[in-house]
Amino acid sequence: MLEVGALCGRYAATKDPATLAAEFDALDILGAEAPDLDYNVAPTDPVITVVQRHPRDDKGTVDPSRTERTLRVMRWGLVPPWSKDASGAARMINARAESAATKPAYKKSLAERRCIVPAGGWYEWRREGKIKQPFYTAPADGSSLAMAGLWTTWRDESKPDAPLLITCSVLTTDAVGKPAEVHDRMPLVLERDAWEQWLDPDSADVSALLVPPSEDFIATFEMRPVSTAVNSVRNKGPELLAPYEEAQELDELDLFNTAENPR
Repeated sequence: MLEVGALCGRYAATKDPATLAAEFDALDILGAEAPDLDYNVAPTDPVITVVQRHPRDDKGTVDPSRTERTLRVMRWGLVPPWSKDASGAARMINARAESAATKPAYKKSLAERRCIVPAGGWYEWRREGKIKQPFYTAPADGSSLAMAGLWTTWRDESKPDAPLLITCSVLTTDAVGKPAEVHDRMPLVLERDAWEQWLDPDSADVSALLVPPSEDFIATFEMRPVSTAVNSVRNKGPELLAPYEEAQELDELDLFNTAENPR
């Protein structure tokens, strides 16, 4: 029986901004703002996203004749503009693709503020006996996942000088292929030919893209069990992606703190 839980709740950010900029044909304007590589991204962490917007001049005037695709840093966990505070962000890391167009927290972003959240792969857990076994799913060719995302801005109105907070959420859909053996939901991953329409700021209707990916596409992914070290958000290194057999050897050497529950 599949265990229902939050998804996608952890993923791996395995590539630097320069590599992502080349892969997604985007400008890297992050500079020192770029977060470090993180093989265990968790809710409310800063994450790199891909957005496409009409550029503005120095006076803030929009140029409607062209668009510009850039890398941006956002905080994972969407905070709607009308929220009184940002405390609920960790509960809004995901939005269901089937209902995002009707939910007040997401519908405006779905129409106007979409992004791609690049990832090396994502983690999900399945109960096996007394433990929750983590699995890692990623493209077998080493390319990045393009997780469909929504973003928005929020400011603490009680603090006049508070900075603008930019946050995002990852869309989820019904799992297909091997991921369905672990969980009934998965991130909405976009094939390359869908990137342009998804990011296009002038395309308000993307309903045709809000469907599970094809099984042929998911068949190009690999899924493998990994160490329960990923359960702790304190563990951030590339050793988390080691195949299960190697990971077990590391666990036995007590190199990780695995006590923390992934949920």
